[in-house]
Amino acid sequence: MSAPHDQHFLTDPDAVRKIAHFSDIKDQTVLEIGPGKGALTKELLERGAKVIAIEIDPKMIEILGSRFADEIDSGRLTLLNEDAVRCDYPDFDIVIANLPYSVSSKITFRLLEHGFKEAVLMYQKEFALRMMALPGTSDCGRLSVMVQTYAKVMPLLNLPPEAFSPPPAVDSMVVRITMKEELTYPVDDPEFYSILVRELFSHRRKTLKKSLKSSRSVIGEERYERIIDNLPDEMLKKRAEELSLKDFSDISNIATA
Repeated sequence: MSAPHDQHFLTDPDAVRKIAHFSDIKDQTVLEIGPGKGALTKELLERGAKVIAIEIDPKMIEILGSRFADEIDSGRLTLLNEDAVRCDYPDFDIVIANLPYSVSSKITFRLLEHGFKEAVLMYQKEFALRMMALPGTSDCGRLSVMVQTYAKVMPLLNLPPEAFSPPPAVDSMVVRITMKEELTYPVDDPEFYSILVRELFSHRRKTLKKSLKSSRSVIGEERYERIIDNLPDEMLKKRAEELSLKDFSDISNIATA
């Protein structure tokens, strides 16, 4: 059964309670994306958080508005009828959300760009495992590199389909993402770094040398030449999935030097 707006409501009360207790949220501003009918919203409010909830479905906004009228009036809950993939994010401290699986990647990249103290996010389990895949392994991809460049990821909770209504066709996993105070490997130009990682993984079956050649119009002729001239041959023979975080950092910094 497909759900409108990719909605699978978390109905397991024990799971809801655990997710709300993974972070110290008292007196913190918590961003919730996709609150649905408000099961997690209620728990967050009861734990003393100020909640900003982004919900795309007008029907859910109506339900939430009625259910939490007092909290909205007191300013403890703000409802935004917006698309979290496109809207501007307000200022917040922590993000806690059961993300719609079809847009998990887009929202995760947007949250990384925005920055946060901590995130407790639910994903499709396979997606979460890819996020945690170590650079240099075959499971590593753009998501793994970008998240691990800027943050640390820790698995917190596995959830079966029965914890949701309607049940999704996959298992789910809750993870904690904590932004690094200082990058393990410095990135001189974050915008170019993002482009480079994206391009290299879009040609992941090619060697680095061939991948860069295919991407030269995107990364720019001058930066392309700089990378080719300064990387050792053994590095140029590698594929993106064989590179370490340090390798990605070095390549990007060479290009933007």
